[in-house]
Amino acid sequence: MLVSRYLHQLRLCAKSHVPSSPKTLHSQIIKLGLHGCDLLANTLVDTYGKCGLIHDAHNLFEEMPHRDHVSWASILTAYNQADLPAEALSVFPSMLSRDGLLPDHFVYATLVKSCAGLCAIRQGKQVHAQFVVSSYNRDDVVKSSLVDMYAKCGLPFVARAVFDSIMVKSSISWTSVVSGYARSGLKSEALELLVKTPFRNLYSWTALISGLVQSGFATDASHLFIEMRRDEIEIVDPLVVSTVVAACASVACLEFGKQVHGLAVALGYESSLFIGNALVDMYAKCSDLLSARTIFHSLVWRDVVSWTSLIVGEAQHGKAMEALELYDQMVLSGVKPNEHYTCLLDLFSRSGHLEEAENLISTMPFEPDEPTWAALLSACKKHGSKEAGLRIADRLLSLNPQDPSTYILLSNVYAGAGIWESVSTVRKLMTSLEVKKEPGYSCISMGKERQVFYAGETCDPNIKGEILNLLNEFDKEMRRRGYVPDTSCVLVDMEEQEKEKQLFWHSERVAVAYGLLRGVPGTVIRIVKNLRVCGDCHDVLKHISSIVRRDIIVRDATRYHHFANGRCSCNDFW
Repeated sequence: MLVSRYLHQLRLCAKSHVPSSPKTLHSQIIKLGLHGCDLLANTLVDTYGKCGLIHDAHNLFEEMPHRDHVSWASILTAYNQADLPAEALSVFPSMLSRDGLLPDHFVYATLVKSCAGLCAIRQGKQVHAQFVVSSYNRDDVVKSSLVDMYAKCGLPFVARAVFDSIMVKSSISWTSVVSGYARSGLKSEALELLVKTPFRNLYSWTALISGLVQSGFATDASHLFIEMRRDEIEIVDPLVVSTVVAACASVACLEFGKQVHGLAVALGYESSLFIGNALVDMYAKCSDLLSARTIFHSLVWRDVVSWTSLIVGEAQHGKAMEALELYDQMVLSGVKPNEHYTCLLDLFSRSGHLEEAENLISTMPFEPDEPTWAALLSACKKHGSKEAGLRIADRLLSLNPQDPSTYILLSNVYAGAGIWESVSTVRKLMTSLEVKKEPGYSCISMGKERQVFYAGETCDPNIKGEILNLLNEFDKEMRRRGYVPDTSCVLVDMEEQEKEKQLFWHSERVAVAYGLLRGVPGTVIRIVKNLRVCGDCHDVLKHISSIVRRDIIVRDATRYHHFANGRCSCNDFW
């Protein structure tokens, strides 16, 4: 009778997730001499895990004189719930060595989940192999876990093969295989599976939409979200909303982002922390810092993600003092900084503290990549630090850079120092890199309309003449003001006049001209570019903002540029 009562109370604790309750019940169980009951001990391990008390779960598990399959499934699940999948895998070998037990279907499913959490595909395949030769090899729950693991590890076709072997396919297995295809960028296959699934619910839609966002199909994901709304799928979980907000952030689609924000408020999710964080990030990435700040200050509770989203947003928009002030506020509020190295490096570099910036790079807990060294090299060039610049240029060149803009920067640094041998080396590398260069494109949003322009092309032949005339007018006025084209960023060996012609049709210029011709007069022109804005276009956009007295915001591959009255928010540092 007592055992049944305590089992019932422990299960209630596990549902309510109140940390103090299981400890109280555990003490009472010991006083009553019931701690020798295996059923109570196993339930206690499970309850500790579900209440977030992993150390108590571990200690109790270690003290148990007799452990069975339920004990092992409980402790392994507790590790997974505590986001410690590596601990689960490390303790598992003692199941056989210490307790003489082979895994059952519950343990197999838990181990596969641990492998999925770590994306440990080698260990996952080993567990899969053991499962296949075990007596539980027909268990559909374990197979569903395997589908999820292979999907998360980027092996959608293996996930599909396991999925096809499941006799009774659950909603979870359908959702996992849809997610696997979507995350791998297999858009048509994922859509086909969604059509076929008998569980076309919020979770399968969320798997498809979030997978496409992760694989870079943010616009398609947004369109599918609209289709999901037309299907009248009830949104009982905010995850899909935050995913679509992230999609808007990735392509800087401000107007649709505002609509999704309104939906989040209407659904009552405005108090959700991860919705709030997603909105701060979205508004910052859409260059609406005022809204980002408003959302941030309205958050009841802020975690490191909240602070990071706004700090990085301020820094990338050239608001160095605001970013530093926010950083100080974050530390004072007791939130521990989490990997703010890139942001701090940008602030040190921008303000000319080059020694501090270089020291920061040398103390980072991870290997600095090409963009990190390039940012510091750009700062050295801007602040006239030749000695440090050459040292960093040599280091950067040894990394075999992939970004064409990095080579332009290297060439300019070596040329400025008169080291022509290195300039020649960089130029030769630039020539070989040309075949790998990603085509430049710019996307402009005007309300519900979005247009994409590629370098040298216009999407609508009917407007090409208008764009040409407008750009020619700008060119004449800019030259009158002293503008001289900077052709150093044209990597192809051709006549100077041809180089200028290439610059003339760079995608961001065409997008700006289109915005001026087709947009609402007086509104901000917002552009997203996939590559780094070249120096000549940066100069041209400053001139245009002054000529037409319009704000132009360009988000390129490295930073945000807010052009207004002939100046840029980056202060020519990017």
